[in-house]
Amino acid sequence: MKDITYQFEYPKTCNMCSTSADNAKILGRRLNQSQGRKPQNKIGITVSVMKCKKCGLIYPNPMPIPEDIQDHYGVPPEEYWTEEFLTFDENYYQGHLDILETILPFKEGMKALDIGAGIGKCMYAMEKRGFDSYGIEPSNPFYKRAITKMGMDPEKLKNVQIEDADFPENNFDFITFGAVLEHLYDPNLSIKKALSWLKPGGIIAIEVPNSNWFFAKLFNLVYKVSRKDYVTNLSPMHEPFHLYEFTPESFKENAELNGYEVARIENWVGEVYGPKYLKKYIKKYMVKSGQGMQLMVWLRKKD
Repeated sequence: MKDITYQFEYPKTCNMCSTSADNAKILGRRLNQSQGRKPQNKIGITVSVMKCKKCGLIYPNPMPIPEDIQDHYGVPPEEYWTEEFLTFDENYYQGHLDILETILPFKEGMKALDIGAGIGKCMYAMEKRGFDSYGIEPSNPFYKRAITKMGMDPEKLKNVQIEDADFPENNFDFITFGAVLEHLYDPNLSIKKALSWLKPGGIIAIEVPNSNWFFAKLFNLVYKVSRKDYVTNLSPMHEPFHLYEFTPESFKENAELNGYEVARIENWVGEVYGPKYLKKYIKKYMVKSGQGMQLMVWLRKKD
């Protein structure tokens, strides 16, 4: 296991709704490695995992923050993503853009920003649909791969964290956080900053883990009945380094604080586990109850 130096900060409030952290439920503990069935037999560091009683946001308390962000993400893309993900598909992100077009009619000259651009696949996809596309990517290896392999313009892709990024106000028509917000230490601040860069009426698309995921609840129940105070939620100190899980209410509450509206929310089921003959029934239940793996949230900046 790689040695990483952390500082631990104790959140005083829920990051998305600003409710006191005293109003949060302790779900259990999360180890700094994959836990398996017997986490109590593994040596490591654990943090408490909390769930806000008001908006349902799940987060670690204390929050482990690495001394250098490259300790988490400064790895070759091949070590972080699957080979399939790194293979470019001409249809990549086009389904998202089809949905976007129903809530934000496309016009010539529209500008888009991909926050957490990775190797540049989404930037390329948006360019293909006519956007003037920009991006920010904090991982040095991912940034270099985007420039050298995907041919991204270094004038349009910044090797920087969102906290240090700077763009003109009211500059973009569309901003996307694709599987990114759960990795950021201050999602609320990141949303506020993105809103300042967004034109009035513009859209922000955010894909995040669902804190009500059916299988996480099931796995946690297995831990509970076997009298282990561990949970499967989050992975703040090991890949994929998830710091938060969200609910629709997380964004509805945050909208009240930051002056945007929730234009659309989708519940994506993701992978379904269990006997083959039961999977279609489990999937139907997950869809009906809103307990899919991922949420796709579309935010609109108020005029």
